Amino acid sequence: MKILITGGTGFIGKALRKELIFNNHELTILSRYKREGSEKLKFISWHWKHPKDLTEIIDGMDIVINLAGESVAGKKWTPEQKEKLRRSRIETTKAIVEAINKSTKKPKKLISASAVGIYGDRKDEKIIEDSILGSDFLASICKDWELEARKVETCRGTSLVILRFGIVLGANGGALEKILPPFKMFIGGPLGAGKQYMSWIALDDVAGIIKYAIDNDHISGIFNATAPNPVTNKEFSNVLGKILNRPSFMPVPAFALRFLMGEMADIVLTGQKVLPERVQAAGYEFKYEKLRDALKSILKESAAGSPSLSRTI
Repeated sequence: MKILITGGTGFIGKALRKELIFNNHELTILSRYKREGSEKLKFISWHWKHPKDLTEIIDGMDIVINLAGESVAGKKWTPEQKEKLRRSRIETTKAIVEAINKSTKKPKKLISASAVGIYGDRKDEKIIEDSILGSDFLASICKDWELEARKVETCRGTSLVILRFGIVLGANGGALEKILPPFKMFIGGPLGAGKQYMSWIALDDVAGIIKYAIDNDHISGIFNATAPNPVTNKEFSNVLGKILNRPSFMPVPAFALRFLMGEMADIVLTGQKVLPERVQAAGYEFKYEKLRDALKSILKESAAGSPSLSRTI
């Protein structure tokens, strides 16, 4: 198939590219900078700040995968950064949907990213796809993001899949890249009270779910892209500490996180207990259902390029 990916140079995008090329798909990646490609991998320069019409690019594509968005944990949430977080998602999705609507040969499916932050802080409540949505900053962005994607539903011939991603765990990037250093220095532990839930998912399963959505025409609608067994932040710290043979009892006070991170601290101090009810009902089988299995595999992969880490697992 011919597949267009936005956000294809990011943490998820790189893993997805590898999976799709292995399965003989032809990829076109929208990237801020033009890069060298290959027979099955082409890069096109495009940026949401200076959008250009995507109709000619999208016309004839079989699948469009929209992963674009400024990292929510990349920089402190100044008013300017909050606007970037919003516009990088909304403007990109808007441009994609408009191009699909104008194209002659439309893609059969748009797979568009969202996040479990759409549910807001929900303590230990079990969350499924039909649960009520939140109203904080991240929830507001996600709702507008999904609303823009859903405009493709008025376009006959293109179905929509929205994936609400949890915390993506993988080697050499993502959330673990920020979580591991304190544990390596023997100062790892829960963030705040540690009672907030972490709805995680292994990077392999992110790629697996997207591939499943590509391969199965009946897959459409909204799906929670999270592993079936969410854990509290304290449980996550304990599991990681045991695997690394490191202590996991050094909590980071909430006030310290809020002092250092400002409003962005909400990312790590709040959470949701999200379950992938529709993904499993659709027939997808997770590679990693339990956190310990996922972390052991990921850390083993990371250790292959890090002798210091390999001595701890």
